[in-house]
Amino acid sequence: MTSSNNSPQDDHQQALSEENSAPATEVTGGTGRRPLQTVFNDGRDYPRLSSFAFRRGTLTDNQEATWEANWPRLGKELDEQVNEQYIDLDEWFGRHADTIVEIGSGTGTSTAAMAPLETDKNIVAVELYRPGLAKLVGAVSREGIENIRMIKGDGVEVLQRMFRPESLAGVRIFFPDPWPKARHHKRRIVQTGTLHLIASRLRPGGILHIATDHAEYAEWIDELVNAEPQLEYIGWPEELASGADDGRGHLGQLVDRQLLTKFEDKGLRKEHTIKEYLWTKK
Repeated sequence: MTSSNNSPQDDHQQALSEENSAPATEVTGGTGRRPLQTVFNDGRDYPRLSSFAFRRGTLTDNQEATWEANWPRLGKELDEQVNEQYIDLDEWFGRHADTIVEIGSGTGTSTAAMAPLETDKNIVAVELYRPGLAKLVGAVSREGIENIRMIKGDGVEVLQRMFRPESLAGVRIFFPDPWPKARHHKRRIVQTGTLHLIASRLRPGGILHIATDHAEYAEWIDELVNAEPQLEYIGWPEELASGADDGRGHLGQLVDRQLLTKFEDKGLRKEHTIKEYLWTKK
């Protein structure tokens, strides 16, 4: 789940957010036709999802107590009034290590399951949905996981404001909300502008990993695989899927894909085809 995984619930909020964007326009270039992309009138070229309504929920008393005890150490929240609020990752984690950002960690089940397989990496889970973060805080506290930190906020805005250019070894977007209605396509997190932003935050050799089980969203992403000149698209090479080293160090960013996210599990149960995408920063 990503921070875009939340369907609109308030017509007034939706109307306000749609005032900030123009109708989608077709983008073409040397790589051929690309999907309809939104022209954003607020100076951005990517969706600002925190302006859309998202699911709310309450915490249990136990979750609230665990949150209060652990969030000050494990978590940060995006300050939407501050443009640059870069994180000192070494200080936050108490060590120097490669950092991977997962945009839209949802309830954090797969995040917590994968972290022990990559203890040499710093994992930052980004999510708008507080109850989802609370579940991850509980898992990290209960299981003594040391290499996970969390940020509450819109994933794209967090990347822009909280991470320095070329500071990340990887970015993961697993099963983002497909926003299937055409009028909502501007809310899709995979846009040309988002790819450009991600590329700017990845260090050379860094990995962008996206997975979706939504066929039409996969077609949308297919049209964008070569849209960002700073990213080299490598697809999902068979040698990576089978566990062999391709000689370029890509396996260092991958983990056991048998550890399913909630949305991946639902997709498999519905017999959806899951498509994986990998890019490396040039």
